[in-house]
Amino acid sequence: MRTANYAPLLSLVALCTFEPQAHAYQLYNEDEGGTVLNADLWAGFGWFGSEKNYIGDPQREPGRMRWQEGFAKYGLNGTTDKINAGSIYGGLSWISTGSWGDGDAGGLTAGDERRTAVEDAYLGWKSGDLIPALGKDGVDFSFGRQLVTVDGFLITDDGFAPGKAFNPIEGVTDGRFNRGGAFYLGPRLAFGNTAVLKLGGTQGLHGSLIWLKSDNPGQSKTEVAAATLDYTTPVGSIGSTYVHGLDVEERFAFGDRLERKGMNIYSIRGQGNAGIENADFAFEVARQEKRSGSQRAMFFDAGYTFADTPWQPTVSYRYSRYSEGYDFLFQGGFRKRYQGEIAANYAGSVTSNMAINDVLLSVNPTEKLTLNAMAFNYHQLSRRHERDFTAREVDLFLDWMVTDNVTLSPLVGFYKPEKWLGDGGLQSGSASTNTYFQFIVWVTF
Repeated sequence: MRTANYAPLLSLVALCTFEPQAHAYQLYNEDEGGTVLNADLWAGFGWFGSEKNYIGDPQREPGRMRWQEGFAKYGLNGTTDKINAGSIYGGLSWISTGSWGDGDAGGLTAGDERRTAVEDAYLGWKSGDLIPALGKDGVDFSFGRQLVTVDGFLITDDGFAPGKAFNPIEGVTDGRFNRGGAFYLGPRLAFGNTAVLKLGGTQGLHGSLIWLKSDNPGQSKTEVAAATLDYTTPVGSIGSTYVHGLDVEERFAFGDRLERKGMNIYSIRGQGNAGIENADFAFEVARQEKRSGSQRAMFFDAGYTFADTPWQPTVSYRYSRYSEGYDFLFQGGFRKRYQGEIAANYAGSVTSNMAINDVLLSVNPTEKLTLNAMAFNYHQLSRRHERDFTAREVDLFLDWMVTDNVTLSPLVGFYKPEKWLGDGGLQSGSASTNTYFQFIVWVTF
């Protein structure tokens, strides 16, 4: 559930077509864009239902859940070149979120969460033509509270947003992990504190140095440093990423989160069309080194759009694989695509000890309507005798831009695990197919 630039953490629907950042209401414009001030409003409300749950509580049988989520983000952003060299940009925004009803099917929200807080508060400077050797805006430095995406597979955003019901530390039920609901819509994406230096623009050889400090209790308030190096041509790019874990806050640490301090991650990645018009390829291979040992993860994408065919169908295939102890860190819906609605959001872990095959078919009957179908196969790699998340899933959904400001996104999903709560799985009631539905209204100005 997330768009390439800005969207909810786990929304498969929004991932595919909806890009809210493209909209803003211009309050002021001087010298044809030399100085601009914009007002932003992004809002969403969703109705959700699942015939079974994944809470792991036998007392919640048969498990039917109904809930609602909503959010509104509002603020200002702008830029000006009225300085001696380059340009300055910045943004300030707030976000209000809430959940209602039974809480979500994964047991992360209780249905009575509400919160309003600052979301973005950042400043940046771009070099313009000051350093010709690095190209236009070859230096871009920003700091503050902002969304930062490193390469997507390792760091997409800080959007994990559990509620009051998320209590991963045994005996701790004080609500310290609550981020205010709207878990599925997940609009709280900004890292609490950042410093980002980008060098070389976006073409040829370019790179970045990044410091991120999460203020998200669900991420144990992890602090990391990262560096990227890429080479980009018209047919694609190849690059590498290095991430070093600096610290976590012990009060919020659970599972293996303490191992993030001192952890090193190395990856090699690439994407592009390889010179084939309307094709799309991508891959990334990552290795983690932490106290408990080495872990690995990877993905490969291949897709093609039949641009000259009616409705312009797109077909793509992804294979991804995560070793048993892999830490997903800040991974979200990398490359506009999340790994299932029910599996990724509610039904257990799909980013460790898992191999995933998925296929996407997308068509565009009109410029404002997109129809999508996705099929997933999840195969747990080891320790299946303890708890087995092996399953299959099919999701059918559409995105209809009713107006320039309103998009409707209904979805129905079908999830079939091999096991249920009574014999080593997580799904309530039985291992029969669960039907899941949602209807989301997105509004942007």
